[in-house]
This record gives sequence, structure tokens and C-alpha cells, in this order.
Amino acid sequence: MKPRATVASDAGRTDGPDPAGDAGADVDVRRSGARAAGPPVPRPKEKKAEEPPARGGITRRLRLRRDRTLILMTLPAMALLLVFNYVPLLGNVVAFQDYDVYDLGITGSPFVGFDNFTRIFQDYRFWEVLLNTLVIFLTQLILFFPIPIAIALLLNTIMSARVRAWVQAIVYLPHFFSWVLVVTVFQQMFGGAGLVAQWLREHGHEGFDLMTNPGFFKFLVTSQAIWKDAGWGVIVFLAALAAVNTDLYEAAAVDGAGRRRRMWHVTLPALRPVIALLLVLRVGSALNLDFEQILLQRDQVGAGASEILDTYIWWTGIKTGDFGYAAAAGIFKGLFSVAMVLGANKVAHMMGEQGVYSKK
Repeated sequence: MKPRATVASDAGRTDGPDPAGDAGADVDVRRSGARAAGPPVPRPKEKKAEEPPARGGITRRLRLRRDRTLILMTLPAMALLLVFNYVPLLGNVVAFQDYDVYDLGITGSPFVGFDNFTRIFQDYRFWEVLLNTLVIFLTQLILFFPIPIAIALLLNTIMSARVRAWVQAIVYLPHFFSWVLVVTVFQQMFGGAGLVAQWLREHGHEGFDLMTNPGFFKFLVTSQAIWKDAGWGVIVFLAALAAVNTDLYEAAAVDGAGRRRRMWHVTLPALRPVIALLLVLRVGSALNLDFEQILLQRDQVGAGASEILDTYIWWTGIKTGDFGYAAAAGIFKGLFSVAMVLGANKVAHMMGEQGVYSKK
């Protein structure tokens, strides 16, 4: 019998399995990061990237079938918009022609290039009228634009729904009056033979006639616009106030804010986006004053105080048959309005508001 040490050494030289050796090998394999011998582990199948669903969850064909009734309902409105708003734009070609409406027409009138625009820029009267239009617009913007906001805030503080409805109806009613009726009412009130002038004469004072005062004309047309259209603007601001969360008012009241504080810190910030949007739109229509309102009072105060761009185009262009000049002035007016909208919208973006379109 061999000694124990010899047996152990002989066992170490055998080719059979050695548990201690296998354990050491496993340790070495784990340390080296290699995978241990064994059956291959099946890998999970990779999921294919799911294709994004169609827009709206359905195809375009199915959307057309689903919305065909709504599309048919909008076709008449789209046709009216196309016929009365976009097709007439083709007539702007007369701004580049020596247009003869009676004999030659659009197809036969000779092209003159930018001669009509040159006439506009060389006409000093055109620039005087443009300046007068902007002065009247700024007067209305300063005096008329805040009035609907103030009325909306006042109506919002009235607790009784019935009283609020009656006041809103009374303020909104003049919007349905024509400018002929509005000018007539102001004539009967503030004219030389109006009620105010007669009352002053009866009490020993000298009467006045605001309807024929050229210096007061811009304030006169502004007061007429306020009386007629202030109620129309109130609707927009009341709708914005209705969307304000009442919890904000309650939280402000709990914090000790009074009525003025709640209006300044809750109500006005809620109206700020609407105010910015309407202000941008208002600036864009700076040259679109009410043609009928000015034309009805043009002869009473004279063309020097009442002439605006629309009445000037009508008088010097359409009434005299110079349609090329009138079309060129109309194109200039449109481009000027677009520039005003873009500028006002840029200012709205600088103030942190969205304006007409959001900033990308």
C-alpha cells in the first residue's frame, strides 16, 4: 500500500474529474468574464419597431368618409369665400395698367408698370390723408379700445345675473344701428340746433355745434364709435372672464386681497392674452376706418379734417374713373396693414404673449 501522499499525488495526475479542480476552473472562468460551458440560452426575440398609426388613428380615406357631411356643409362657405375674397384679387392687375373700364377692359388696357405707384408717392395730398388717417386711428385706439375692457370688468362685478343681462343688452343694442342713424342721433343731440345747444341758449349761454367743428372731428367720430360698437367688444372680454378659475379669486380673498387687488392680480392677467390679440388685430386695421361714417360727415367739416384713405381713394380714384390709381392705393394700403400686423405681433412676442400666431 502506497503512502497517503503518494496516493494524493497520483490522484492529481489522473484524467478523471476533480471536484476541487473544477471549482477552481469555474472561479477562473467567472473572473475572466467568459460564459460557463452549458447548453445555449435562447435569446428573446427582438420586437420590431411598431409603425406609427395613421394621423387621427385612421387613414385619410376613412376620415373623408367619416367627415363627408361636415365637408359638404362647409362647401358653400368656401365657395363664397373664394368668389368674393380671392377671385377679386385678380383684379389688382389694373394697378399696373392704364385701365379703361369702358372701351378696352382688363385684357385690352396697356400695361404701364409702376407708374400708378409713382403717382401715389409723388402726390403730397396722399401723404396728408395717410397722416390724418393714422391720427384718427390713434385717437380711437387710445380712447375707444379700453372702454370695452372697463365695461366688461364692471359687468363682471355685478352679482345679479338679471341686472347684468339688462345692462349688457342696453350697451350692445347700438351695434345694430346703421351709421346713418348714429350720425342723425348725434346731430340731434350735439348739432347747432340740437338739444344740448337749445338747452344752453334757454339758460343764457352761447350754443355750440360740434358736428361742424373741424378740430373736434376726430373726437366726434371716436365718441360715435364708442357708443355704437363698445357693446360688441364687451362680449369677447366677458367670454374670457367666464373662463377664469373662481378658485383664484377665493385664494386671493383668503390671502387678504381686496377687490382691486383681485382685479389687478387675477382678472387682468387672465384678460392679457385676449387684449394682446385684439390689439394686434386692431393695429392691423389701422387704415380701415369706417368709410360710411366718415363719408356721411365729410361735407360738414371739410375734406381737410375728415379725409381718410378710403374716402380719398373713392373720391380721386373711383369717382373720377381713375381705377388704376385707386387699385395701386389699395395695394399700398394692404401691404401697409400687413407690415403693421407683423410689427404689432413682434411686440406681443417680446411681451411674452402669443399674438396672432405663436413664436416658433
